[in-house]
Amino acid sequence: MEVIIDASWSLEERDRESDRLAARENFPVAARLLPARHRAGLRAVYGFARLVDDIGDEAPPEQRSKLLGLVDDDLDRVFAGRTPNLPQLRRLAPVVHAHRIPADPFRDLIRANRQDQVVHRYETFGDLVAYCALSAAPVGRVVLHLFRAHRPGLVAASDDVCTALQLIEHCQDAGEDYRDGRIYLPGEDLRRFGCAEDDLARAVTPTRLRGVLALEAGRARELLDRGAAPLMADLTGWARIAVAGYVAGGRATLAALERGGYDVLAHRLRPQRAGLLAGWARGLGRGRR
Repeated sequence: MEVIIDASWSLEERDRESDRLAARENFPVAARLLPARHRAGLRAVYGFARLVDDIGDEAPPEQRSKLLGLVDDDLDRVFAGRTPNLPQLRRLAPVVHAHRIPADPFRDLIRANRQDQVVHRYETFGDLVAYCALSAAPVGRVVLHLFRAHRPGLVAASDDVCTALQLIEHCQDAGEDYRDGRIYLPGEDLRRFGCAEDDLARAVTPTRLRGVLALEAGRARELLDRGAAPLMADLTGWARIAVAGYVAGGRATLAALERGGYDVLAHRLRPQRAGLLAGWARGLGRGRR
C-alpha cells in the first residue's frame, strides 16, 4: 500500500501507475484518448477508488478499518473546503469542486470496502446487486458528473452498466477472491448447480461451477445491454466515446469468458485488444439519434 499512497511520487509517476493498474481492469484506458480536462478528472477518481480498494484488500487486516476511517476523514476535509492530507484526495478535491460532485458516491465506495471486511458471502443475486450499488454504481455516477451528464434518466442506466462490469470481474476473479476469503457468487446458485465452496480452489474449473459462472455472466450481459442502450442513445461527444469504451470492455470480457469455457481457475480469461477496439467502434455506431 505504501506504493499507492507514497506522497513523494511526482504527478507523472502517479499517472503512469494509474494507467498501469487501469490496464489490468476490464476497461480500456479511455483517458489516453480524451482531452486533458477529462483525463485529469478520470485519473483523480480512479486514484481515489484504487486507494480505497487497496486498503480494503491489501492493508494488514487489523488496520483496514482505521485506514478507511482516515480516508473518510480526509473526504470530510475535501467537502469542507479544507486541504486533505492524502495525495489522492488532494488531487480529487479540485475535480469535485469544479464538477459539483456530491460526497455520497465516494462515501459509498468506502462503505463497500468496510462491508468487505465483515461480509464474505452473498446468498442471493439480489444481495450481490445491493453490494454492487456501493462498490460499482458510484463510479458511474461520478463519471456522469465529470461529463456534465448526470441526469435522472441516465443514472439507472449507468448503475446497470457498472453493476454488470462488477459482476463480470467477479466471474473472472472467482478463484482469487476465494483465496482471499471471499465469494462473490450467490450461495443459492452454487447449491443449485451442486457446487461446494472448495470447488473454487481447484486447478481446473469443474463443469458444475462453469454453469454458475455462465449464469452470472448471462445476468451481467442483460444488465450491460439494458444500461448501454439509453446511455448510447442520449450521450454525445467525449462522454459517449468514454462510455462506449467501458461497455466494449465488458462485452469483450464476456466474449473471452465464453470463448474460454468459463475455466477461470486454470486460465486468466481476458479480452483480446482487437476485439475490444472493434466492439468500441461498433458501440459508437449504435444508438445514434
